[in-house]
Amino acid sequence: MPEAILDDISHRRYNPLRGSWVLVSPHRTKRPWQGQKEAANKVELPNHDPSCYLCPGNKRAQGDVNPKYDSTFVFVNDYSAVREQQAEYEPPAQDGSLATRLLKAESTTGKCYVITFSPQHNVTLADMPASAIVPVIETWTKLYTSHLDPHSPLAKVAKPTTMPPSGINGHLLDQPKQQYRYMQIFENKGQAMGCSNPHPHGQIWTTTSLPEEPEVELSNLKQYRREQGGSNLLQDYAELESEKGERTVFENTSFWAGCPWWGTWPFEIMVIAKEHKRALVDFDEQNNEDLAEVIAEITRRYDNLFETSFPYSMGVHQAPLSGTKEEIEASHFHMHFYPPLLRSATVRKFLVGYEMMAEPQRDITPEQAAKRLRDCGGALYRTRI
Repeated sequence: MPEAILDDISHRRYNPLRGSWVLVSPHRTKRPWQGQKEAANKVELPNHDPSCYLCPGNKRAQGDVNPKYDSTFVFVNDYSAVREQQAEYEPPAQDGSLATRLLKAESTTGKCYVITFSPQHNVTLADMPASAIVPVIETWTKLYTSHLDPHSPLAKVAKPTTMPPSGINGHLLDQPKQQYRYMQIFENKGQAMGCSNPHPHGQIWTTTSLPEEPEVELSNLKQYRREQGGSNLLQDYAELESEKGERTVFENTSFWAGCPWWGTWPFEIMVIAKEHKRALVDFDEQNNEDLAEVIAEITRRYDNLFETSFPYSMGVHQAPLSGTKEEIEASHFHMHFYPPLLRSATVRKFLVGYEMMAEPQRDITPEQAAKRLRDCGGALYRTRI
């Protein structure tokens, strides 16, 4: 195949989802490393930590006490990045001055949640069976549905729901005070990704604005749909990758998971719905089970790769909570996994120098990364030692 030569030469790859390029330099994997090394994590955690603000029955930073939950638990972040209520801000009138042309700002409000994945302090998604991850997906869906614009086309297919329990006197979490534009579901795992608490958890931020990354992707998804007679870029891409197989890490009936052609991070993975699913509310029970299986497979393979608790940032991209019909129909459910490790449990990749000043660059090719991850299936390494 003509692409085989790309394993040995420097080249650029195009990312149609962002309209950007990445420089690939596979020959650099042979160079010796004498830079910073991350300490391997050998800490054994307890099943319950009395000092952890996420464990069942413990007191949080602001004084609220967690319920003795046995699955997932959601609460409003005690230190939210955006708030529902704040002082009003009116941008100055556009008078043609340099200041009004160049110094722009807009008010953004929203609501931030924390979701624990398990009551156990000493597990991660990699330790959890798929059946235990399904409630996480169901909770994501419940929150997304509760914030969905009633005028959205998605509201017609969304199942009636309520906000999750608040854990306070049997009450539910308060409904949002306004209609938000977007919901970002994500997880930062590991100290290398800035995670401040090892208890398995993620975050959910809702905002009145459409964040930049989803906005860039949505713009390209809409353009592709217009140019290709209604086809969906990511649905087409998942079909292509499933056929080729060389970048596939795992797939099942509902989802393809693999190292994307245009990935920046060494072992970056995308999860893409094989059928056109605009958002979580389009899923049926089988889709939830299949997504849980994919998440379990990915996170377990990550940990097995270097026999360490593999750090990453993971996020869900789906249709906006509120948007035009074109935006909703062009959206396609997918997930990004961005892990920093490069060569071992102690050597990580940094986006510095050329990557900050010019364009992203990677050494190991997505094809090489995918093969290594495919070979890491099976039981979690921690259960064998």
